[in-house]
Amino acid sequence: MSSEAHSGPKGRAPVAPGRLPLLGHALQLWRRPIAFLESLREHGDIVRLDIGTWPVHVLTSPEHVHSVLVQQAQQFGRGRIFDRLRPVFGNGIVTTDGDFHRKQRRMMQPAFHRNHIAEYAEVMCRQAEAMSASWAAGRQISMVTEARGYAMSSVAEMIFSGDLSRPAVDEVHRSLPIVLEGMLVRAVMPKSLDRLPIPYNRRFDGAAARLRRVIDEVIEQYRAEAEEPAERDDRHDLLSLLLAGVDSETGSKMDAEQVRDEVIAIMLAGTETSATTLSWIFHEIGRHPEVEARVHAEVDSVVGDRPVRPEDIPALTYTHDVFQEALRLHSPLLFTRRALTPLTLGGISIPAGAELAYSPYALHRDPALFPDPGAFDPDRWQKGAKERSRTHSYVPFGAGQHKCIGDSFAVAEILTAVATVASRWHLKPAPGVTVRELPAGIPQPSELPMIPVARKIQHSSRASDEIPQ
Repeated sequence: MSSEAHSGPKGRAPVAPGRLPLLGHALQLWRRPIAFLESLREHGDIVRLDIGTWPVHVLTSPEHVHSVLVQQAQQFGRGRIFDRLRPVFGNGIVTTDGDFHRKQRRMMQPAFHRNHIAEYAEVMCRQAEAMSASWAAGRQISMVTEARGYAMSSVAEMIFSGDLSRPAVDEVHRSLPIVLEGMLVRAVMPKSLDRLPIPYNRRFDGAAARLRRVIDEVIEQYRAEAEEPAERDDRHDLLSLLLAGVDSETGSKMDAEQVRDEVIAIMLAGTETSATTLSWIFHEIGRHPEVEARVHAEVDSVVGDRPVRPEDIPALTYTHDVFQEALRLHSPLLFTRRALTPLTLGGISIPAGAELAYSPYALHRDPALFPDPGAFDPDRWQKGAKERSRTHSYVPFGAGQHKCIGDSFAVAEILTAVATVASRWHLKPAPGVTVRELPAGIPQPSELPMIPVARKIQHSSRASDEIPQ
């Protein structure tokens, strides 16, 4: 059903309660953004809120979200949040629209073909083994730190290869966490505050500048190497694929600056989503022993006592359900779109230039779409799949022309880590710690200390584990 079709007069969206003069709803978004966004569904399918003097129409029904992302996608641009992130992402696939976006997506798509995903999965397996082998039985770890380190190392090795890129990998580990932590603040705060010489701005801008600079240097070295065949080994990393890519329709290649922007976009997207989701998966498994037992049984059956292989991933069906359920519970907080022309959506008049937003987090916790939405229930993914597809109620990676190009990569990255850890360890929540959700692009765990407990003695290719006393 098209959300454009309606009967009766065009109306205005109801305004969310609690609007203050000048501030609008900014105070509520600042103090309790997650609860506030969830509350909007009680006031209508399209609800207006004001961030200062900036009006935003928030879509709370999956039908309207599907209409904007898919059915009427050509009538919408990226929106304010993506505009505000352009100084970090540049003109990469994450921030662009229209013909340019379609060209970039065509040129990048081959790098995410299933054959390359299998190659990248080999990298993930090595990095997951290294992470798991670094832990000591009974010694507390920060799962947030471990998951982010694993994701950054996997993405960096996927993009770069060889000693030539070592400085870039080191800089990713140094600067990427600073950029990730600051993206949501930078996206919603007024642009006029960007240039204030406050510590936050200096840290954020400095980290973003260092990332751009070091990637530019690596691209220059890659190109110089390509001109000296005798000095070049055949690289199969993603950076090489982007530099060599040719648009099938125009025959053009990306220039160095465009490649840099796409690399940064892949880094940020491939690290934040994967690391945060991985952290929440281990948190939920640790809280639900019956789920952990089923994951361990499946991993033992599929993987056994050897390292995880890329071909194991499709067979980890229950583990995939666990991943889906953790991502449902802890989804991205907010995305925006901008109306390019006047239109009507669900009987509401939307003027050209108006900002629209939707929250996958709130959508995925709607009790009308997901019964008992606060419960962690991986079995829900074995039932109602056709209904979810028909109602478009699950959109963790977006939909339509802007759907995440690396969703298959993210699934492989996360399942590889879960299976590798599950084959070796029980991860027990540290006692006395209450884990809270902190607002971010994807809500982050406030802290996630966990204690590895060895499951069994591993085969000789891994370091041996001692059962803690």
